[in-house]
Amino acid sequence: MKTSDFNYDLPEELIAQHPLDDRSSSRLMVLDKNTGKVIHKHFTDLPMFLKKGDVLVINNTRVIPARLIGSRTDTGSPVEILLLKRIDDRRWECIVRPGKKVKPQRRFTFIENELEAECEEVLEDGNRIVRFDFNGIWEEVLDKAGTMPLPPYIHEKLQDKERYQTVYSKTPGSAAAPTAGLHFTKELLSKLRSDGIEIAEVTLHVGLGTFRPVKVEDVASHEMHSEWFCFDKTASDIIRKARAEGRRIISVGTTSTRVLETVASKDPEMMPCSGDTNIFIYPGYEFKCVDSLITNFHLPESTLIMLVSALAGKDNVLNAYKIAVAEKYRFFSFGDAMFITDTKEQHE
Repeated sequence: MKTSDFNYDLPEELIAQHPLDDRSSSRLMVLDKNTGKVIHKHFTDLPMFLKKGDVLVINNTRVIPARLIGSRTDTGSPVEILLLKRIDDRRWECIVRPGKKVKPQRRFTFIENELEAECEEVLEDGNRIVRFDFNGIWEEVLDKAGTMPLPPYIHEKLQDKERYQTVYSKTPGSAAAPTAGLHFTKELLSKLRSDGIEIAEVTLHVGLGTFRPVKVEDVASHEMHSEWFCFDKTASDIIRKARAEGRRIISVGTTSTRVLETVASKDPEMMPCSGDTNIFIYPGYEFKCVDSLITNFHLPESTLIMLVSALAGKDNVLNAYKIAVAEKYRFFSFGDAMFITDTKEQHE
């Protein structure tokens, strides 16, 4: 299977540069994963495709202001650090730009006398282990010094940083938003609960690796990035009971999907657990937990479009994307949504 098999043509003007005023007013393409049939709706129409007893699984991670702009202490030249994964109270795995000259013991200043850092180690993939020295509470210092690390395809400044958070975000740690969840409002979630839809929360801290292109032509040779997840007892109890009763598990986003499939792959009983996952889902993968998926429209040749294709079939997905382009859907993080499901099930 080739990476180029997942390419498609996308006019640049269809890449959404800002969120809509009303989160839930985005368009919703419903894709039947078995037939490839598409239905055009709006996200507020989602309840008509769900039924009592369905379990909606959301990722409650919260994006941190993970982009730090500072200067090298020795030369004063500018430096950018992107926080990827927290190692302990002061050390993070980071992307450092420009990186070639940043060797161990290089020091940086972000806010004088408040936040400084030192490169401790250069990893094989070019990332750095950086130790931060700061006064006060880390979260408060980071909020003052950092900015939201918006994806590279978004060129407009975000006016309200809360619009790059889901309304249910609560566990800080992501370098990017779980964007499928950006469409939900508190009112819509309340409506779903009143309709008998059960909601389970998991956590996966999204890394910037989610935006990295697949650089090998043979899909199976791609080395997937690792991200930290938590599947707690509450989520485990909900999922296990629903599966035992034959109810649908509907994942909100590829991140929630990766948590559920990681857990199910390691433990068919799906008991509580946490840790790192580098699960890579592409066509040929057999889903062990997820029945349906709410997601956005993803970059060509990305691991995300490969995951979606594993659930709905590559030909169905690429045809749906072709239709989305023709119908001028908005793409990527701030774009429109897709619900991949078996449309027959809503009538059963």
